[in-house]
Amino acid sequence: MPTEKATAIVLRVVSFSETSSVVTLLTREFGKIRGLAKGARRIKGPFEYALDLLAVCHLVFLRKSSDALDLLTEAKLVRYFRPAKNDLAALYAAYYVAELLNELTDDYDPHPELFDLADRTLADLAAGQDVSVGLLRFELLALRLLGHLPSLDVCVECGREVVARGRVAFGPLSGGVMCPPCRIGKKQVVSVSARGIETMRRFAAVDSQDWENTDLDRSVRGELRGVLNHYLNHLLGHKLRTQEYLGTYGS
Repeated sequence: MPTEKATAIVLRVVSFSETSSVVTLLTREFGKIRGLAKGARRIKGPFEYALDLLAVCHLVFLRKSSDALDLLTEAKLVRYFRPAKNDLAALYAAYYVAELLNELTDDYDPHPELFDLADRTLADLAAGQDVSVGLLRFELLALRLLGHLPSLDVCVECGREVVARGRVAFGPLSGGVMCPPCRIGKKQVVSVSARGIETMRRFAAVDSQDWENTDLDRSVRGELRGVLNHYLNHLLGHKLRTQEYLGTYGS
């Protein structure tokens, strides 16, 4: 079994025995891994607090060649997740980021840019970034990096440009916006404001910083929360457990 080293974010921790845990981590080098950490639950164990939920750590592990769990042998803490002033909205948002990463990624399918995005998002949330801004940016960029971003500029059915004016048809099942002719007869289509569509376009753009200056008022936050909840639930085939704690992006 080869020894591997990686930088990792702890996504999930489950008790395995009185002293050990099964840990799910997103690593920059190898993607998502699942490993057994023997002694992780001891007060003075070999991992100390490096495998706490949402922690960033430097990891050493033995990679198994079968479907068995990897064996975690060493972890050194880089950074805890500690939201400013015990901000519950930021904490719930971070839990949501971890669950979404766990659900959207496959084992040993590395996405370094996604890791960097998640690392930066957690750091910004801990530092007091507006939860609505941080989550919307994370969700849309993560979907883009993983190839799941809904179509926001052209009709998902016919490919014609969709102008954001008035109300725009958005089909979570179809995979994005639709022009008026293609909207006819389609099921589970929602009507999104032009402002909502423009906001998603800005936040999904990779090479633009316009999203940083976008004003997300309460109505836009609520509308986009509903749209993305519906889209992600369809994409994953089930509802994320942490969605109910988000409210309208912490508003």
